[in-house]
Amino acid sequence: MEQKIEKLIAWLRERVQEAGMNGAIVGISGGIDSAVVAHLIKRAFPNNSLGLIMPCKSNPKDKEHALKVVESCGIDYYVIDLTETHRVLFGEIEKQLKEKGQWNGQAARLGDANTRARLRMTTLYAVANNYGYLVVGTDNAAEWHTGYFTKYGDGGVDLVPLVHFTKGEVREMARILGVPEEIITKAPSAGLWEGQTDENEMGTTYDMIDKYLKGEPIPERDREIIERLHERSHHKRQLAIAPPKF
Repeated sequence: MEQKIEKLIAWLRERVQEAGMNGAIVGISGGIDSAVVAHLIKRAFPNNSLGLIMPCKSNPKDKEHALKVVESCGIDYYVIDLTETHRVLFGEIEKQLKEKGQWNGQAARLGDANTRARLRMTTLYAVANNYGYLVVGTDNAAEWHTGYFTKYGDGGVDLVPLVHFTKGEVREMARILGVPEEIITKAPSAGLWEGQTDENEMGTTYDMIDKYLKGEPIPERDREIIERLHERSHHKRQLAIAPPKF
């Protein structure tokens, strides 16, 4: 794993140089994946890396954990609170749809969460443009395969260094890099709503997805869930689809 980390660091440097950019930026959520990426880009670009902490209707604990990530790797950072921005934007959407009698309250929770993810990505690119940095994503192999990310949100990035690593491998990497243990062991959550966890939302566990990706046997129920998630999210792993040239 130490050799893989060194290869990832070299790959990040190559991609940034190839793009003619100056460094790299990542959104730091307080979770393990963004913590690992923060450590990687800090090692790759000691003087040209940046983390953004972007609370948006978030649990205050997430910010505490994000600051611990910053402290553990020494990366430069900004805290940009998007709560009010989200309130204004999503509030206006809700108002307009309700006036037309088109508001779908059941779908609103997911729309609210996805809007937060897209606001964060908009913010990352605005700051990245200022510095001439590439935006580095945090999706691991399990999230990428199942589509557990927001299209044009946390999935809208320039580089995805963890996309071939299982959740278990990301944990191993985190310990080598020096990510705080409480971040490594806490239940993975996108912080979408109170009590939300990734595994409850997906209906299976990262351990099961990791085994599936490695070709190991898993219960039929979990296999069906994983394959259904993969098929349903196919569009997320593609660029915008165009018709054939007529």
